[in-house]
Formats: sequence, C-alpha cells, structure tokens
Amino acid sequence: MQPKTTTYESMYEGGMNVIDSSGESSVEYSSVYYAGDIGFHITRTHKLAQDKPTVTISIPCESLGINAPGKPVQVHAADFCLREFLRYIDELNAMLYNRSRPDNENGRYYLPVPGGEILTRNAGFFATCPQRDYRHGSGSTVYLLPEGQLPPPKMCLCIRLLIQLPERSLRKVIRMLCKDFPDAVNRFAAEFDAVRLGQALELAEKQSSIRAWLRDSDYCAFVANGSILPRLDGTDLPLKSAVPFKSATDNEIEIHGVRGMGIRKGVTVITGGGYSGKSTLLDAISAGIYDHVPGDGRELCITDESAVTISAEDGRSVKHVNIFPFLKWIPGGDTRDFSTNHASGSVSQAANIMEAVDCGAKLLLIDEDRSATNFMIRDIMMKELIEREPITPFTDRVNELYERKGVSTILVIGGSGEYLSVADRVYKMEDYLIQDVTARSKEICSAHGTCTDIPQPADWTQSRILCAGGFSSYPQGSPSEKLEVSVMGFIRIGDEWIDVRGLHDIVSDRQLNALGFMLRQLMVSNREHEIDIFRRIDELYGKIEAEGVDVLYSSFFTTMERFLDLPRKQELLALIDRMRNIDFVKECGPR
Repeated sequence: MQPKTTTYESMYEGGMNVIDSSGESSVEYSSVYYAGDIGFHITRTHKLAQDKPTVTISIPCESLGINAPGKPVQVHAADFCLREFLRYIDELNAMLYNRSRPDNENGRYYLPVPGGEILTRNAGFFATCPQRDYRHGSGSTVYLLPEGQLPPPKMCLCIRLLIQLPERSLRKVIRMLCKDFPDAVNRFAAEFDAVRLGQALELAEKQSSIRAWLRDSDYCAFVANGSILPRLDGTDLPLKSAVPFKSATDNEIEIHGVRGMGIRKGVTVITGGGYSGKSTLLDAISAGIYDHVPGDGRELCITDESAVTISAEDGRSVKHVNIFPFLKWIPGGDTRDFSTNHASGSVSQAANIMEAVDCGAKLLLIDEDRSATNFMIRDIMMKELIEREPITPFTDRVNELYERKGVSTILVIGGSGEYLSVADRVYKMEDYLIQDVTARSKEICSAHGTCTDIPQPADWTQSRILCAGGFSSYPQGSPSEKLEVSVMGFIRIGDEWIDVRGLHDIVSDRQLNALGFMLRQLMVSNREHEIDIFRRIDELYGKIEAEGVDVLYSSFFTTMERFLDLPRKQELLALIDRMRNIDFVKECGPR
C-alpha cells in the first residue's frame, strides 16, 4: 500500500515469495489472507469502490465449537451467526464514529441488518473452503507444505461484509484490517454461544416439521397460541404490549407439540370492525411464508410457502393473460389473451390472480382494503340495475378456484357481507381476539338471501411462451447493459422500468437487488427465440442451490448493492409478468 493512496490496490493481489518442498522459489499472488485457521478473502466490490473492498471471512466450524450443520438447517444456522456477528461490527463502528467526518474519512464496516425473516443470504452462509497450504517464513516468504501434510477443505461459516477504508490514512487502515477487525473475528469465535445456536436450530426443526405437516394435511396455515402479531409503529418489531393470539376454541389443533389455530384449505373469511386486528392477522399469515427468528412474535406462524398476496395494481402492464374467468369481454380486446400497458384496478387484480395460479400458488391472501371493489363484489341491486356487466366478481369464482384448481383463499372483509355465503369458514376479530362465527354467518345468509351467482365453469388454462424479443438487459442501440434498483420499488433493466410495488411478499431491499440480478442472468444466458421461462427459472435456482446466492452478483453494475437475499420463484415470475417491452404470447417464432 502506498502511504497516501485512496485505492489500496495492492491488498487485492498480495504478493508472496513461495518456496516449495524442493527449495524452488516463485512469486505468487493471492487475495486470501489468514489469521490462524480463519481466512480473509479480499476482493474488489466494483471499479468505483477501490477503497471499499468486499471481505469474506471463513471460520472453520470446529473453531466455533460446533458441528457442521446439515443442509436443511444451514440457512437458519447462518442467519443466527450473522446476527451474532453484528454485535462485534457495531462495536468496531462505535470506535470509528465521528459525526463531524464522513465514512470515507472515518472508516466503517458495513454488514446488512436482517429483519425478522430468515432468508438465504450472501452475507452469511456455510461453505466448504480450502485451508492454508503453507507456513509463514519471514516477511512475505512462505513455505509450501509437503504433499502429505496438506489440510483437507473444511466446512466453514462465511460472513461477507464491506469495509470503507479511510482516505490517506495508511496507519489507520492497517490497524482496521490487521488488528481491530481480526481481533473482533477472533473474539466472535472464542465467545460463540453454541448452546443458543442449538436452541435456534431446535426452533428451525419445529418450523420445518409444521411446514411438512401442512403440505400433507387439509390445512393451509397455522398460527400458534401466544404469537405476538401486531407490529411496533413504523417497524417490523413486535408490539410488546399487544394481546397474544389465542385460537378460536373449535379450531384449536396441536402440531408437533405446538397448539394454535389451524386454517383449513378452501375459502376463509376474516371479518371484524375497524381496528379489530383482522388485517394484522392476515399480515401475519402472509409473513408465514418465511420462517422467523425467536422473539419476532410470528416465529410459529406458518403458511403454505406458495401463498401469494393479491391486490389491485392500477397501471401495471399485462401481457397475454387469460382473464376470461373474471372479465367476459373488454371493448377492443380478447380477454382470453389480454394485453394492456395500463390495467385498471379490476383487470390488474384478475391478472394477478391468474398469474399467481399459473406459477403454482395454492393459497391467495386478499385484503379488501387493497382490492378493486367492482372486482370483489356486485350486490343484488347493482345486478338488477346493470344487466350487461362484463366483470364476474370474485365472489362468483372463489369456490370454483378451490374446487377445480385446488387454490384456497383467505380474505379480510369488513364492509361487505357477500362473501359470507361463499365462505367455508368465517372468523370474527374483536379487540385482537378471534372467534369462529361460521354458523351465525350461515344463519344471516339464510335470513337475508344471497346474490351470488354460479356462472358457467371457467377455462383456467394459462399457456404462454415468452419470446426473446425485448427480453434483454441491453438498451436498444447500446453496447452496455443497464441494471439499477430503486428502494422505492422500481427495477430498471435494459429499456424496462418495472414497478414492483405491488409485490407485497418482498420483505427486504436485498431481495429486490437479487431479483434484478436474477432477471439479468436469465436475459444474458438466453440463446433461444422461444423461452421456456419455468424451466429456465428452475435451472437458475438449481445453480444458486449449488453455488450460493453470490453467484448472481456482478461487479460491472456499480450502482447495485453488494448484499443479496434470495426471493421466491413467485416473485421472479411476477417481475417478468410486469415487463412492458416483452412479447408473452401463445405462439412465437424467430424474430
């Protein structure tokens, strides 16, 4: 390193005078540095951040006093370790903090702060890592170990972070990289609480068992007694003063030693007055597609992993979607193969449902506050007044959706009784307490009658082929790719500005970053005129499973964040469905 550098380029290619077993010497370069058995892999984040390297620590599991975790719980174990390591990073940053100076003068360590969800991340993971194959001599001289003494690769905890190095302060840089940071890592390893990790993995096993039970049962969701569902204002933290959840008596079940409320497959309505807790319950059910950490309050709220939150999405793009089950006709358009760049509320909600079913969702979560009224209901008076109505309301299709496609629905309804007559179960929330009012609902429906029609069975077929034309990360006429992600809910790639604010099941900005990189990989690897997008997405997830989430990252895109959280296939497909410049048709030839 040069004394007055702002780039610190030399640390990326550490030179070593290597002497092999025969005494021959050569100069080799490596970006992996060792402090004992702990490796520090230093790489460039991107070309505009030479003073902000990416550092990946690899700590052998035996150094933490733990056995290498098996594949099913590796994500949970890595999540626990990442959260534990954050404390040491906070201490380092407190030592550097000076509010009168920016980070590029102070120096800073960057590690993402996870929410309550447990996700597959490139900031914390387990991997089999090669071990140091030399011993130190004097200065930069090292001696290669003889063939029979080479250590085998070991399963390691890997933690990836960014380090902002201070400008023109080589002494401070050396202290950060060579003393303070390795000392913190050593303290983390020495103080690691394997008992607490074991407790976290016990919860992971319980969550996995409940999910497995749900897949094989007649239930689509489970909310444990004692769960804290309300969130602290403006945060995703549990509201400590909240009323703990308690199952309705008739619906209480026990799964693997945990008692709570099971929600059966079919059509379920959750109702109640304003501020009764009905939307809070639905939000907790929605959050249940992910596992949560101890203390989140929703760690034993478990939901079918394929569930999709559905809402109206005015202005979204719709490409060649069969919305005929809900819209019989639209002037100037074929609803069996419908496209628009600016969908109405009802059209967008119909498209969202059809696309969710197409990508394998077996549970839809709908809150009337986020829905198009004319799509959700049509009461008896409006049916009498408007005889020629193209919209088939969701009330008329929701049972068919379950009976013919096996797709259940959980709805929050506060202002319309139309769904009482079609619901298999009705729950009422009052002061965050739940009760089963199905029988009372049926009595009311019998007394007042119902306006629900039973239309002709719909054709739910949704077979589309994605054409390669327009599916590119290169803007038209440009030799360079374009990829940017906004935390406001937009992804720019090629010529596309994709609005993803309607994807309610995305829970972190880092999932948005991952979605951008995933879409880019699908584009740059394509060599076909007609794309089997489901097969291609399955292949991409297989690659991620084998090589880790970081296989998505490219340092070419200097505005993209370094940290990635893995989203579900449902969100990736939904992202593609919202593109405006693609052709997504039933048949497609070369372009």
